[in-house]
Amino acid sequence: MRITDIKCYVLPYTAAPMGFHWRKGLEIPDVSGRTFHSGIVRVETDDGIVGHTGGGNGYHLAELTERFWKPLLVGENPLCTERLWHRLWELHRVGGGNVATMDQAFWDIKSQAAGLPLWQMLGGNDPRVPAYASTVTWDTMAEYEQHIQECVAEGFFAFKLHASGNPSWDADLAHSLRRWVGPGPDLMFDASGGWDYATSLWFGRVLEEAGYLWYEEPMREYDLPSYAELCRTLDIPILGAETCEGAHWNMATWIQQRALDMVRISTHKGGYTGAIKIAHLAESFSMRAQVHGADMTLCAAVPNNDYVEVLVVNTEQIRGLKDQGPMSVVGGYMTAADAPGAGPQPDWADVERRAVLVV
Repeated sequence: MRITDIKCYVLPYTAAPMGFHWRKGLEIPDVSGRTFHSGIVRVETDDGIVGHTGGGNGYHLAELTERFWKPLLVGENPLCTERLWHRLWELHRVGGGNVATMDQAFWDIKSQAAGLPLWQMLGGNDPRVPAYASTVTWDTMAEYEQHIQECVAEGFFAFKLHASGNPSWDADLAHSLRRWVGPGPDLMFDASGGWDYATSLWFGRVLEEAGYLWYEEPMREYDLPSYAELCRTLDIPILGAETCEGAHWNMATWIQQRALDMVRISTHKGGYTGAIKIAHLAESFSMRAQVHGADMTLCAAVPNNDYVEVLVVNTEQIRGLKDQGPMSVVGGYMTAADAPGAGPQPDWADVERRAVLVV
């Protein structure tokens, strides 16, 4: 099989209101009503199988398509995902990323060619994965209690909080969550990289008292000695290395320095190939590889992940989670799709019609 063409479609969309907010310091401007541009990349093969991927800045993807991907990847075998991943990694050094975008398109093709679900192609552990309710940042304790109880009613039995920006308030919230749900459920806390070492250490003790499963990204992910000291001092497992680049090479340094107890994996930096490399690396050190976000493909593929992350926003959204088709949460579990490929193909005729630029 050979790649015969790579096309990028730049599509306009109108930004919707965000509907929620994160902690103080991570305020995202309200740009609702303004027009932005996303991108869809189509990879065609001589066997007639089409792979697709996309998102992000459409004009940037169009530039990458024209400058790097079409000239260098047309004629390659898309089934050779390992070879192509290393080729993309080299291009990333000279501005020819994004590694994740094209890697996902190649795995889409590979899964279709094999006639197997992608989660099986990547490892095939278990298609049914428990879900945790991952909260946004609400303004009052009453809102948290209300929405947590709504999640319990929908079958969730694990919950994660995100920092508000006020450590003292967050400490009260962490203990309140334990009281609301009782001693059984797994609880997690994500500080979103907002604290210094002293605050991170103090707050880790708070989470230990409340019996939390993990403590996620308490500090920005640049200072490995401080992370290593935190891991040595605290008993609660530290989950880290979500935002830094470097794929498995970077993660190897974190593990070597004992700067975390659990690793984060996602397709954001290195695609599926990079994520699986990290999951296997972690497993060789008897470490868990927790999947970031609601990526059921990865969650179902690897054995050392505990949960799939499901963002919970408001009452209507929480009550509708059981009616989300392939992304439904039923009885506290999500089930991976059993169809080959990385998801339904776009309506290409509609994409052609709406595109403001085709490369």
